[in-house]
Amino acid sequence: MNDEASVARHYARPGLEDAIVAALKQSGKDIAHLTTRDLAPVDEFHTGGLPATDHLAQAMALRPGTRLLDIGSFIGGQARHFAEAYGCSVAGLDLTPDYVQTATALTRLVGLEARVSFETGSALALPFADHSFDAATLIHVGMNIADKARLFAEARRVLRPGGVFGIFDMMGDGTFDFPVPWADNAAASAVDTPATYRRLLEAAGFAVTAEQSRRDFALEFFAGLRAQAGRAAPPPLGLHLVMGPRLPQKMANMVQAITRGVLAPWELVCRAI
Repeated sequence: MNDEASVARHYARPGLEDAIVAALKQSGKDIAHLTTRDLAPVDEFHTGGLPATDHLAQAMALRPGTRLLDIGSFIGGQARHFAEAYGCSVAGLDLTPDYVQTATALTRLVGLEARVSFETGSALALPFADHSFDAATLIHVGMNIADKARLFAEARRVLRPGGVFGIFDMMGDGTFDFPVPWADNAAASAVDTPATYRRLLEAAGFAVTAEQSRRDFALEFFAGLRAQAGRAAPPPLGLHLVMGPRLPQKMANMVQAITRGVLAPWELVCRAI
């Protein structure tokens, strides 16, 4: 089952911070003067990378001063981008201690620790007071959480009335091959349909104001990655550091499912009512 302990074990990467720093040095980066651009090859751990993050941020109309909660912040890439590019004050939460440690260290290295913080915790019991945030994001996280009713209720609780909730998750209702990036087998996967997301979000106190499939965008993105991979040897810094040696198989299974129309990344933007 996709209980939280199993999810944390799936993503655990002891020594991840050291591995990323070593890869940065191998790539010729100056660790004492590191920028978020230097982290780009490993920083966006979801379909579409930075363009997908920007698409969601713009759909949410993020602006300077927004208090934002990033639920499932991984190693902090999107949280740092929300702070640097949109002027948000960001709290990141993740279930995996290795990710939180790495996110905190990388944020300090790029000088964003005053605007971005991270802590370990559960999306089903958010360690924040009611109405603490103006906005929240959920980026490729729902595939690991079966109890979406509770997930959305917690997101609604910590958002102020009128706050915006942006979701970018892999969704679908068919069968596909495993492993995939979020699960090694079907029992560990909690993929659901856009209709289920919409129903549970509305029951939790959200109004869905926009939704769209990003399938075509995803297929173009992966085609670009394949073309790039065919032209050069893999760089030292990349998502293989986060996902391990089975990354090619996991990605291939996911792309095959998207190509077949069984899965697609969907974007939903909601308002707390």
